Order: sequence, then C-alpha cells, then structure tokens
Amino acid sequence: MSDQLKHECGIAMIRLLKPLEYYQEKYGSWRYGIQKLYLLMEKQHNRGQEGAGAVGLKLDMPPGNKYIHRERSCSDQPIKDVFDGVYKELAAAEAKYPDKFNDPVWAKANLPFAGEVYLGHLRYGTFGRNSIDFVHPVMRENNWKSRNLVLAGNFNLTNVDELFDLLVGLGQHPKNYTDTVTILEKVGHYLDEENQMLFRQYKNDGLSNQEISPQIEKNIDIQKVLSGASRDWDGGYAIAGMFGHGDSFVMRDPWGIRPAFYYHDDEIVVVASERPVIQTALNVRANSIKEIAPGNAVIVRKNGDVAEVPVRVAQKRRSCSFERIYFSRGSDRDIYKERKRLGQLLTPAILDSVDHDIKNTVFSFIPNTAETAFYGMMEGVRHHLMEQKKQQIHDLNGSWTEEKLQEIISVEPRVEKIAIKDAKMRTFISNDEGRDDLVGHVYDVTYGIVKNQEDNLVVIDDSIVRGTTLKQSILRILDRLHPKKIVIVSSAPQIRYPDCYGIDMTRMGEFIAFNAAIAMLKERGLEAVIDETYKKCKAQENLPKEEVVNFVKEIYKPFTAEEISDKIAVLLTPEVMDAEVRIVYQTVENLHVACPEHTGDWYFTGNYPTPGGNKVVNTSFINYCEGNDRRAY
Repeated sequence: MSDQLKHECGIAMIRLLKPLEYYQEKYGSWRYGIQKLYLLMEKQHNRGQEGAGAVGLKLDMPPGNKYIHRERSCSDQPIKDVFDGVYKELAAAEAKYPDKFNDPVWAKANLPFAGEVYLGHLRYGTFGRNSIDFVHPVMRENNWKSRNLVLAGNFNLTNVDELFDLLVGLGQHPKNYTDTVTILEKVGHYLDEENQMLFRQYKNDGLSNQEISPQIEKNIDIQKVLSGASRDWDGGYAIAGMFGHGDSFVMRDPWGIRPAFYYHDDEIVVVASERPVIQTALNVRANSIKEIAPGNAVIVRKNGDVAEVPVRVAQKRRSCSFERIYFSRGSDRDIYKERKRLGQLLTPAILDSVDHDIKNTVFSFIPNTAETAFYGMMEGVRHHLMEQKKQQIHDLNGSWTEEKLQEIISVEPRVEKIAIKDAKMRTFISNDEGRDDLVGHVYDVTYGIVKNQEDNLVVIDDSIVRGTTLKQSILRILDRLHPKKIVIVSSAPQIRYPDCYGIDMTRMGEFIAFNAAIAMLKERGLEAVIDETYKKCKAQENLPKEEVVNFVKEIYKPFTAEEISDKIAVLLTPEVMDAEVRIVYQTVENLHVACPEHTGDWYFTGNYPTPGGNKVVNTSFINYCEGNDRRAY
C-alpha cells in the first residue's frame, strides 16, 4: 500500500487447561504458554507497531503472592522489548536457581509469567499520544480477586461522549476521556455490581466473608456483566479480558465489524485477531478454528469450561471489507482467494484503459500488499488473452500459416517487477512527516524494461486513500522509465468517507476522492451543493445519533465514479510529467462479488453499520468546511 494508514490493533489470548507440569512433561517446558503468546503476537505485528503489552495470570495463588504480571512497551520494537523484559527475569532466575528453574511447581510459586492465562496486545494508536499510558492491556485493580479486571482490545467507539456522561452520572470520576477508559470502567462497574449482588446473597445465607469470595468466583455471571456493560456501545470491537480469579473472555461487536477467531482442545484455548496466526502457532487446520459470531463472547471459566454465548443481539453482518483488502495477513486461505479475485475482476477496465494493447503493456504492482491482487489481475489478463487467441485462430477459418499461427500464440503478457520499496527509508520518513522531499525516494524502479514512449505501464495497488505517495514519489519515478501511459489500478473502490471503527481515516480533506468531487463541484458552478450539504449537516449537529442522516453523500451525487477517477488522475499527476496518467478503481459491486461475507463498505458507500457512523461523517464534513483539523470523534 502506497498510503500508510494506522489501523486496527491485534489481540492474543491463551488459556492453558492443564497444570504447568503437563506442558513441562509433554513439550519440555512450563513456558509453553508464554512461548505461544510471543508467537501469536509476532505473527500479528502487522496489526500494531506503536506499542505492545502482555499479561500473565496465575490461578489459585495464596494471599500475599502476586498473581498478575504485566509488561508493556511503546519503544521502536515493542514486541521484542516486552518479551525481553519477561525473559530477563526468567534468565536471572535460571542462573540463580538452575536446579529449581525447570520445576513448574516452584516456577509458579516464585517466577513472573509462570501462569495459566495470558493476554497480549499490539497497538496502532489512532487516538491519543504514543505513551505507555495508552498501551494495553489495561488494568482495574482491587484486593478482591473477582473484582480485578484486565482488558485489551481492537476497538473504536463513536459515542465516547455519551458513555463518559453515563459514568459521571453513576458518580464516577473517569481519569481520561478515551474509549479505553470508558470501556474499562463500564465493564468494571457491572463487574462490581455483580460482585456486590452475589456478596449480599451469600451474606444473607449466613456465609462468612472468607467463604463468600470463592462462591462469587464460582458463580459470577460473566455473560450478564458483558451484556450490561456493552449495551450502549456504538462502534466496532473485539475485546479480550480476564478477571483476577481466573475467568477470561473475548467479545465481539454485534455487526461483526472487527475480527476474532478461536481454537480450543483439551490442552489450550487460543483467541487471536486473525485465523492464520493460530494455524501457525499451534499447527492446526483452518477448519478447526472458529470465528466468534457477531454479538457473541467466548467465555473460559476458571474451571476450564469453554462456551460461546450471546452478549448482544446480532445485527446485520457488516464485517470490515478493508480487513480483506489490506489489513489482515494474506496467508489466510479465504483472504488470499478474495484478493486474487479483486485483481481478476479489474481486468476488463484495465484492458480498456490500454486500448487492449497487451503486446505493448508492462504489468506490475506496488509492493507489498498488492502482490496477491496482482496475481489475480494477471490471471484475468491471461484468460482474456487466451480467449482472444482462440478467436483469432477461429477467424483464420483454416487458412493459417506457420508464421501467422506463431504470431498469434507468441503474444504473452509482460510481467515485471518495476517498483521496489526502500523499507528503511519508509521507516525513517514515517517518524518525520515533514520531510516531503524525501518521500520521492521511498520507491525505486527497475530501468531498461519499458520501451520509451511506446509501452503502457499498468501498476496495481491495494488502495488509494490520500494519493500523497503516488504524486510525490511513485508517478514521478515511474515517469523516468518514459512509458507512453501510466495506469494506476486500485483493488479497492474509491475511499470517500471517514472510518470511525479503528482505522485512522477521519478527516474528509485527506481523501483524494473527496477532493476530486469538491474540485468538480467548483469547476461546474455547483458550489451550492457544498453549502447546502454543510447547512444540512450543521442542522443535525446536536441531534441524537439515531436521528442523524449521512448528507455527505450529496457531494458525490452529481458525478459518476469514472468522472471522479478521471479527476483524481488530474489531481495526482505531478506538474512535470511526460506520460499520460489514468486511474482505475475497483467497483463497489465487484468488491461484494469478491468478498461476499464482508459487506462492511462504509468507506466507499457511506452506509455505516451503526448510528454513530453517520454522526461522525457529518462532523468530519463540518470540520472540513470550517477549516477545523480536529478529529470527528
């Protein structure tokens, strides 16, 4: 992807269902759980590079012994930093107590992270400073184990203001105005209420305080706690947590916006944001891994019972399609097929853009996430070429010569690796956004392949959001190869609307499709559309989110998708450019053909799954019109 986006976080949870002695005997180490947690997190590093954290919990520890351990980091290499911290203490203990270190009973009693429940998190910060305070897992501590709460999640809520006011109305004093604090305190509040209700019940039954605590731990209604806490949440989320006494859970939003998968057998329960990382970490088949259904939670009780139960009423499924196009690992079986299909479905539009001149066209891709779509695109081109050859041979009507036949069958698509990404320079630039002059050198190209002023150059990317890197780097460098025409292909449709469920796309003015529509409205004397849309958005600024309508759609109504694509090409073409530039986008219809189970397309259509989405897009447009650069939620 040429435009770098901060996006969703990643979660990993492990519950060992056997005593540590079992793993020492079978796998040669009581550290089996923490080793698997590291692998799950490392395999999801694509989901978070600004922070990482891990928590280990020990079951049935006697009073006076620490039973929850946490390591967090927001360094440049947070996963490494976290596990360096974990293993530093373990290495010191091994050096000091070599005869005892491999005894799992001794390790559990004396060493950190020698437990049965683990929770890991990888952070991409779409809101808040990049400080350790914002790194998950977060904790709500209490001297009663069943009131201790640890949370980590991949989430974004649109109605933090409402939820914050609800907490204040309860008499609380939240320490931060963020969805992390809001979720932690909402779950914590309902957890406290459940504890208090059970305490009164058992107290009335005549039990002593010491007798009551284990009864609460055994009978706490986790489903009820999660259902009550999440009742007013508007947004996308996959939230994992654990209670101090040993129960753990992962819950998913009722629209299925954010992903979550789990696997369990008689040894282990594993939950992660992506299916293939579980396959890799445990060496299990894809069909043994389940997706947590929208609105459901997987609950693992302290005694090892595992159940998937509803905590919210499932809504019409609107799973994020951008997960499939870009964010998730392409090694997932279904995602790989879908990305290939996205490329394949673009074939007719691509061939039209080069006047079907395959012989004089070089095909390539922007590294690295567009590679799979490129394979699909080339399958489509080869299929078209095969049909064309068959027709040409048929048209010869038997009057063919060896030379003519050779001429027909020798035509093959020209596939080359044209763009080469300088990963080190990308990392450097991403830490200093002001160095625009260096952006032009993020990519390099392969010289001597394209025929000067004769060849077309078709290059596919997974999406075009802002177009900054295209204009400042890619197009300029590709033009050095002197092609006749450059066609940039996006396997995703035009991104027209902001996201509010975990992806850092909140400002209307950053979208090249929006800027193209605004420019055409002004060129055609339709500024009144902008003014009227602003007035309509402003008029519903203080309405409840359930009553808000997405009026920003009216900005795009006067134009076809092709007109907007053509204007995008004009806006992205550098001033000094010899080659003609064309932009080809995926259609929304073909997106749904390729990804039929993931219909969350609000970035492209403005059809938000939750009421809060409409409020966010209108606020974003108001901010744009008023010259306000703040976030829309």
